[in-house]
Amino acid sequence: MPQPRGGRPDRLAALAAGVAAAALIGFVLLPMVAIFLRVPPGMLLSQLHSTVALDALRVSLKTSLVAVVLILLVGTPAAYVLATKRFRGEGAVLALLELPLVLPPAVAGLGLFAAFGRFGLLGGALRAVGVEIPFTQIAVVMALVFVASPFYVRQAVATFAAVDPQLMGAARSLGAGAARTFFRVSIPVARAGLSAGAALAWARALGEFGATIMFAGSLEGRTQTLPLAIYGQFSGGDLRAALAIAALLVVVSAGLLVGVRVLLRPRRLERVESRWTRLSTSTSGTL
Repeated sequence: MPQPRGGRPDRLAALAAGVAAAALIGFVLLPMVAIFLRVPPGMLLSQLHSTVALDALRVSLKTSLVAVVLILLVGTPAAYVLATKRFRGEGAVLALLELPLVLPPAVAGLGLFAAFGRFGLLGGALRAVGVEIPFTQIAVVMALVFVASPFYVRQAVATFAAVDPQLMGAARSLGAGAARTFFRVSIPVARAGLSAGAALAWARALGEFGATIMFAGSLEGRTQTLPLAIYGQFSGGDLRAALAIAALLVVVSAGLLVGVRVLLRPRRLERVESRWTRLSTSTSGTL
């Protein structure tokens, strides 16, 4: 049998690919390492007891969790429809929902202000019922939902589209309606992918800066999130506090990334789907 050709060109290509990969990894890793080299554990713990850091952490966790819940409640059924139904203008709808991915955050914040601000498109109607949104925690949540929702919706659409249609067909043949099939079959089978999308959306919400500062401001204890606190401490000359809060965000983001990787492990997804395959073949009218 003829032997595969190799030699010097192949070795040079492999070497070039290895150097490129190492350079990219080093470029991404170096700033993270630099933060932790400047922030010993003792300094990190002491800085995180400061009022600014604790207030920013509280605001970030509260607003980001509320934003993720809203994204799940609205984005899950929307993603299901987009993944399972075919209609005219489907591509345009998907592109519109993904627009915040490429829109500069400052533009997003300014757009929210122009729509919901005191003198915005809906400002008069909101003032008439006594509602003021800008520079409140409601504004923070709205900004986070705007910028983070595409991360969940994209993942949810792909996850629902990958669900075996035979599973849903089996559920319908056993007498389950559309709603019960959605909650009892589609959601459990897609749970791992949906959880990964929620984690990505949460990570994006925790790191949001531009839209938040434009629409909600940076009021300590009210609208100042962790990224805004980092900027405030850095611009105020307190580099140690800024690095400590940045280190906290790196830890949280890394934890979320690890969680996403675990949720998307192929074996885990296969186990979930095989569970429902067995159920669809063995159940008789129990859905």
